[in-house]
Amino acid sequence: MSKLIALSIDVNKINKERLYQGQKGKYLNLTVALNDEPDQYGNHASAWEEQTKEEREAGQQKNYLGNGKVFWTDNGSSQPQQASQSSQNLGQDDDDLPF
Repeated sequence: MSKLIALSIDVNKINKERLYQGQKGKYLNLTVALNDEPDQYGNHASAWEEQTKEEREAGQQKNYLGNGKVFWTDNGSSQPQQASQSSQNLGQDDDDLPF
């Protein structure tokens, strides 16, 4: 089953030390959890910075960056919705990014 999810993350919360240079750009590894039922705000997903095995085993708190909603599925289990305007404009106005 396919799903499309619109995520909004707070780039000000990104730990700049976790950014790394790759061959084609600067990257940040994220972990995304997709829940079957929406939370009290209608969100189906949450995103945080990827943790190392050592950080997980030590019980370190996750650095949550944002949430998201499923806006389309291919099985008809939820009504397709239009993605928010902000998710449609991703990558178009990157001049104010803090890194």
